[in-house]
Amino acid sequence: MEGIEHRTVSVNGINLHTAEKGQGPIVLFLHGFPELWYSWRHQILALASLGYRAVAPDLRGYGDSDAPPSSSLYTTLHIVGDLVALLDLLGAQQVFVVGHDWGAIVGWALCLYRPDRVKAYVALSVVFNPRTARRPIDSLRAVYGEDYYMCRFQEPGDIEAELAKIGSEKVMRELLTYRNPGPLYLPKGKGFGHSTDTPSTLPSWLSEEDIRYYTSKFEKTGFTGGINYYRAANL
Repeated sequence: MEGIEHRTVSVNGINLHTAEKGQGPIVLFLHGFPELWYSWRHQILALASLGYRAVAPDLRGYGDSDAPPSSSLYTTLHIVGDLVALLDLLGAQQVFVVGHDWGAIVGWALCLYRPDRVKAYVALSVVFNPRTARRPIDSLRAVYGEDYYMCRFQEPGDIEAELAKIGSEKVMRELLTYRNPGPLYLPKGKGFGHSTDTPSTLPSWLSEEDIRYYTSKFEKTGFTGGINYYRAANL
């Protein structure tokens, strides 16, 4: 895509796929769930044209990066460890960071654990939420119940089996075009709570080509890598 360079690097004991373009100060882009480096494709081109080096990895568990099997290997300490090792490899002492969704949570953790490596931070969709004595998933379960999507994600293999029945393409369409401002509930055995056979209208910023790209990656990897971030949230 328009001169974006792809490579696989060895960091923190795993192989991490990165996409980058440009020369200059580094802007590190961190994607969310269920996304990939591809979520930043437009921003990579824009920032590179303005004199920055835009770098967007597939985070641990996603896309063409390694996906360790144990959910215990997806804590923010592990993900931040990946990123610090990546910055070392890039020869960057400090970088600008932009994070969205889970990427925003990881970005906040990077600022907290290694503020010396962050020049400035932009968080999209997730504010800083300091850790309390009550574990995050326990708090969400108390407020929203067992059908809340983060709670449904906790049992290994359970939600993956349901998503497999729906199919990767339909799952991507549902999650990327979700417009309900309320909590996302996934009642057991009921998928998204409605028929996924009804044709969906894509928003202007999302194309059929985009859906095909995401689908091609998640069909190969499944969704477990990304879901493991939620399973490690209480650790």
